[in-house]
Amino acid sequence: MKTLFSVSADKKIIVGVIHLKALPGAPGFGGSFQKILDHAAEEARIYSECGIHGIIIENYHDIPFFPDTVPPITVACMAAIAAEIKKQNQGIPIGLNVLRNDAAAAIAVAVASNAQFIRVNVHSGAMLTDQGIVQGKAHETLRLRESLIPHLKIFADVLVKHAAPLVDRGIENEVSDLAERGMADVIIVSGSGTGMASDPKRVSKVKASTRLPVFIGSGITAENVDMYTNDVDGFIVGSYFKKAGRVNNELDRERIMKFMDEIR
Repeated sequence: MKTLFSVSADKKIIVGVIHLKALPGAPGFGGSFQKILDHAAEEARIYSECGIHGIIIENYHDIPFFPDTVPPITVACMAAIAAEIKKQNQGIPIGLNVLRNDAAAAIAVAVASNAQFIRVNVHSGAMLTDQGIVQGKAHETLRLRESLIPHLKIFADVLVKHAAPLVDRGIENEVSDLAERGMADVIIVSGSGTGMASDPKRVSKVKASTRLPVFIGSGITAENVDMYTNDVDGFIVGSYFKKAGRVNNELDRERIMKFMDEIR
């Protein structure tokens, strides 16, 4: 099976984001789950045809987010979408991010769809967010992974976007706890919010603090990607791949190809 990390060592790994339309049960749901599934499958096809190395699926439009556990309908819908994308795009690795911070649900969807990785916004420690204080559950997440899908990789954010730490412990200590005590597989660095660029100095500090792969999780464009290539192993790209670089727009094939050409 092709894995996300089977890409040649001299290349950066590019993961495209599928921002799902609001799912059933969310205030913004448009009334047709089939349309959501079809739209997600079409975006996955575009990513695959453009040579993206992996896809991550997230319930981005399910605002306002649950701070912890999402309802069963969200898990069921994301599992159906992920399984369909996997079926139509056999060669491309997929991952899940169940917002705001439901790692258990992400693992369940990964089992149903044979996904390869999940993103956990707060894997260890605690962050102050618009959902209140969100606490990491690495102790539960790791045990659940071991019992259900041991090969699954955990991509963990350090000082995740749209959040602030309760106490400033220094990003080096946060990275150390994620890697050593949280047993994450990949560290993600992001800016302050969706589409916001990461501070290159912060990225360099994170890379110097761990032997784990480091990914940028927000704000990457074809114009700024060169600022980070020496310090990171991959990029999770969402907003830039949309028309005019706006997260709520449709995917723009030309922008994706431009970015992939820049990386090559």
